[in-house]
Amino acid sequence: MPLALPLVPPGEPGSELSAGQDGDALVRRSVLPGGVRVLTERMPGLRSATVGAWVGVGSRDERDGHHGSTHFLEHLLFKGTDRRSAMDIAEAFDAVGGEANAATGKEHTCYYARVLDDDLPMAVDVITDMVTSARLDADELETERGVILEELAMNDDDPSDVAHEHFAAAVLGAHPLGRPIGGTPETILAVPRDAVWQHYREHYGPRTLVVTAAGGVDHDTLCAQVLRALEDGGWDTSSPAAPLGRRGDDGPGEVLAPSAGTELTVRRSTEQANVIIGGASLTATDPRRFVLSVLNAALGGGMSSRLFQEIREKRGLAYSTYSFSSGHADTGVFGLYAGCTPAKVDEVTRLLEQEWDRLAQDGLMPGELERSIGQLSGGLVLGMEDTGSRMGRLGKSELVHGELLGLDESLERIRAVTAEEVRELAGELAALPRSCVLVGPFGD
Repeated sequence: MPLALPLVPPGEPGSELSAGQDGDALVRRSVLPGGVRVLTERMPGLRSATVGAWVGVGSRDERDGHHGSTHFLEHLLFKGTDRRSAMDIAEAFDAVGGEANAATGKEHTCYYARVLDDDLPMAVDVITDMVTSARLDADELETERGVILEELAMNDDDPSDVAHEHFAAAVLGAHPLGRPIGGTPETILAVPRDAVWQHYREHYGPRTLVVTAAGGVDHDTLCAQVLRALEDGGWDTSSPAAPLGRRGDDGPGEVLAPSAGTELTVRRSTEQANVIIGGASLTATDPRRFVLSVLNAALGGGMSSRLFQEIREKRGLAYSTYSFSSGHADTGVFGLYAGCTPAKVDEVTRLLEQEWDRLAQDGLMPGELERSIGQLSGGLVLGMEDTGSRMGRLGKSELVHGELLGLDESLERIRAVTAEEVRELAGELAALPRSCVLVGPFGD
């Protein structure tokens, strides 16, 4: 059975949990004073560990006037605290051969580090210091404003990135999920330091913080380190507060998706055309997400997939073609991508739609279901071989799903998918409004 992760104050039933995992690994979870959640997965024999500090806030949570603040914080938390300069933070990890980074999503942010197990106390102290005590210095903010603008310019030079950004906006419309995670040059130039500071103070606190670690880690020791670091950072961890509710616990939010599909052409001076077709899809917690994974694998998830075989192998029309999906608390997106010569874009677009519709109408061919399930099962097991993947699984289980599936349980759900379920879901997705985004050397 999955390990349920209830949001209760410390000391109540469910605030201390443990579950054995594959390979003699052990997952433990504690709700600490103040509502901070700590999850660990001890992996016997490993001399390294990955630790992450998760905050359940992403780009969708930015209010008017705060757009771009989430991505700004991802950069600024590395620029110094009351106890450490930016160089101190960088040197701390370089001196032990470790690595530290951060990732901003539409619904959460994670600051993480991978180090030797002996250096885990240092990593916890530094990462927690960054999360609790960032200075957000005005001069550093202006310097980083230029860095972020260069990052956005780099992404804008990649036509496939441009296609994906416009596709999300086309499918999700005016909803905050349709905004770019990193912001736009306009929002980054406009957001003032006070807005970034307000965003930081509003969303970063004990009830929103989740700390996860995997590898050579001792749970009780880590909990003590986290509490000590939070107290050093001035956070109130004395009250027995419950963690903040998960996104979507109070019901699905309103998604302002277009009532009909959108067609958009974005002009870029490129050698290739980049085309994406697709539409809305399942939420991150929909029980059919395992069916969607099998569907995605069969349609465009590998070299044996329909898109790869039909568009690249048989016809030589593209080097890169695939399908993709992403789920959020109240909606999701599903799409098919290909990059091709501009003169072939109509043919390639027709083939993308043809393979999607054929799957919806006729279902999987003999052997496709078994091959797709095998691909997903092998990828899942191989992906769990490193501490970073396990750390990420703990964070998403706590923030998104409210339960932790063991590896065997995840494999069982994948293997339980039937060909009829795949056909039904493909038909459901194909019947929704379909958008098409084209990026390349085209006129109006």
